[in-house]
Amino acid sequence: MKTFAGRKLGRKPGHRISLLRGMAESLFLHEKIQTTFPKAQDVARFAEGIITSAKEGGLNAQRKVARSVHQKEIQKKLFDVLVPRYQSRNGGYTQIIRNGYRQGDAAAMAVLRLLA
Repeated sequence: MKTFAGRKLGRKPGHRISLLRGMAESLFLHEKIQTTFPKAQDVARFAEGIITSAKEGGLNAQRKVARSVHQKEIQKKLFDVLVPRYQSRNGGYTQIIRNGYRQGDAAAMAVLRLLA
Protein backbone atom coordinates (compact mmCIF):
# COMPACT_ATOMS: atom_id res chain seq x y z
CA MET A 1 0.00 0.00 0.00
CA LYS A 2 1.15 3.49 -0.66
CA THR A 3 1.61 5.83 2.24
CA PHE A 4 -1.30 8.09 3.02
CA ALA A 5 -1.87 11.40 4.70
CA GLY A 6 -2.30 10.82 8.38
CA ARG A 7 -0.56 11.03 11.71
CA LYS A 8 3.20 11.12 11.90
CA LEU A 9 3.23 9.03 15.09
CA GLY A 10 6.56 10.60 16.03
CA ARG A 11 8.40 8.66 13.33
CA LYS A 12 10.05 9.28 9.99
CA PRO A 13 8.18 8.00 6.91
CA GLY A 14 10.16 4.79 6.46
CA HIS A 15 9.81 3.80 10.09
CA ARG A 16 6.13 4.70 10.10
CA ILE A 17 5.38 2.48 7.09
CA SER A 18 7.33 -0.38 8.69
CA LEU A 19 5.35 0.09 11.88
CA LEU A 20 2.03 -0.01 10.01
CA ARG A 21 3.08 -3.08 8.01
CA GLY A 22 4.20 -4.96 11.11
CA MET A 23 1.08 -4.11 13.07
CA ALA A 24 -1.18 -5.00 10.12
CA GLU A 25 0.61 -8.36 9.80
CA SER A 26 0.05 -8.99 13.52
CA LEU A 27 -3.60 -8.03 13.12
CA PHE A 28 -4.07 -10.46 10.23
CA LEU A 29 -2.27 -13.24 12.08
CA HIS A 30 -3.90 -12.89 15.51
CA GLU A 31 -7.08 -11.05 14.42
CA LYS A 32 -6.78 -8.80 17.49
CA ILE A 33 -4.06 -6.45 18.76
CA GLN A 34 -3.78 -3.94 21.59
CA THR A 35 -2.07 -0.61 20.95
CA THR A 36 -2.52 3.12 21.46
CA PHE A 37 -5.68 4.65 20.04
CA PRO A 38 -4.01 6.83 17.34
CA LYS A 39 -1.94 3.86 16.10
CA ALA A 40 -5.07 1.69 16.07
CA GLN A 41 -6.83 4.22 13.86
CA ASP A 42 -3.97 4.33 11.36
CA VAL A 43 -3.44 0.56 11.34
CA ALA A 44 -7.18 0.00 10.79
CA ARG A 45 -7.13 2.28 7.77
CA PHE A 46 -3.99 0.61 6.41
CA ALA A 47 -5.31 -2.94 6.98
CA GLU A 48 -8.68 -2.18 5.41
CA GLY A 49 -6.89 -0.97 2.28
CA ILE A 50 -4.96 -4.23 2.10
CA ILE A 51 -8.12 -6.33 2.49
CA THR A 52 -9.89 -4.27 -0.18
CA SER A 53 -6.97 -4.82 -2.57
CA ALA A 54 -7.01 -8.55 -1.82
CA LYS A 55 -10.74 -8.76 -2.58
CA GLU A 56 -10.08 -7.79 -6.21
CA GLY A 57 -8.64 -11.25 -6.80
CA GLY A 58 -6.13 -12.35 -9.39
CA LEU A 59 -2.40 -12.05 -9.76
CA ASN A 60 -2.33 -8.25 -9.60
CA ALA A 61 -4.12 -8.31 -6.23
CA GLN A 62 -1.60 -10.84 -4.92
CA ARG A 63 1.24 -8.58 -5.99
CA LYS A 64 -0.37 -5.52 -4.38
CA VAL A 65 -0.79 -7.40 -1.11
CA ALA A 66 2.77 -8.77 -1.28
CA ARG A 67 4.08 -5.18 -1.26
CA SER A 68 2.58 -4.62 2.17
CA VAL A 69 2.45 -8.10 3.71
CA HIS A 70 5.82 -9.79 3.41
CA GLN A 71 5.13 -13.05 5.28
CA LYS A 72 3.86 -15.82 2.99
CA GLU A 73 1.76 -17.51 5.68
CA ILE A 74 -0.09 -14.27 6.39
CA GLN A 75 -0.67 -13.69 2.66
CA LYS A 76 -2.10 -17.20 2.43
CA LYS A 77 -4.40 -16.60 5.41
CA LEU A 78 -5.50 -13.30 3.90
CA PHE A 79 -6.57 -14.87 0.60
CA ASP A 80 -7.87 -18.20 1.97
CA VAL A 81 -9.64 -17.08 5.17
CA LEU A 82 -10.16 -13.34 5.36
CA VAL A 83 -11.15 -12.45 1.78
CA PRO A 84 -13.97 -15.06 1.66
CA ARG A 85 -15.16 -13.81 5.07
CA TYR A 86 -15.47 -10.22 3.82
CA GLN A 87 -16.55 -10.90 0.22
CA SER A 88 -20.07 -9.60 0.74
CA ARG A 89 -18.98 -6.64 2.88
CA ASN A 90 -18.15 -3.22 1.44
CA GLY A 91 -15.59 -1.96 3.93
CA GLY A 92 -15.68 -1.79 7.70
CA TYR A 93 -13.59 -4.90 8.36
CA THR A 94 -12.12 -3.68 11.65
CA GLN A 95 -13.41 -2.49 15.00
CA ILE A 96 -11.63 -0.23 17.47
CA ILE A 97 -12.59 -0.58 21.12
CA ARG A 98 -11.23 1.95 23.59
CA ASN A 99 -9.49 0.24 26.47
CA GLY A 100 -8.71 2.88 29.09
CA TYR A 101 -5.34 4.52 29.62
CA ARG A 102 -1.83 3.11 29.95
CA GLN A 103 -0.53 3.39 33.49
CA GLY A 104 2.96 4.66 32.67
CA ASP A 105 2.19 7.66 30.48
CA ALA A 106 -1.64 7.84 30.43
CA ALA A 107 -1.76 7.16 26.69
CA ALA A 108 -5.21 6.21 25.41
CA MET A 109 -5.23 2.48 24.67
CA ALA A 110 -7.44 0.54 22.28
CA VAL A 111 -8.05 -2.98 21.02
CA LEU A 112 -8.16 -3.33 17.26
CA ARG A 113 -9.85 -6.44 15.94
CA LEU A 114 -11.07 -7.91 12.70
CA LEU A 115 -14.82 -8.41 12.56
CA ALA A 116 -16.17 -11.93 12.18
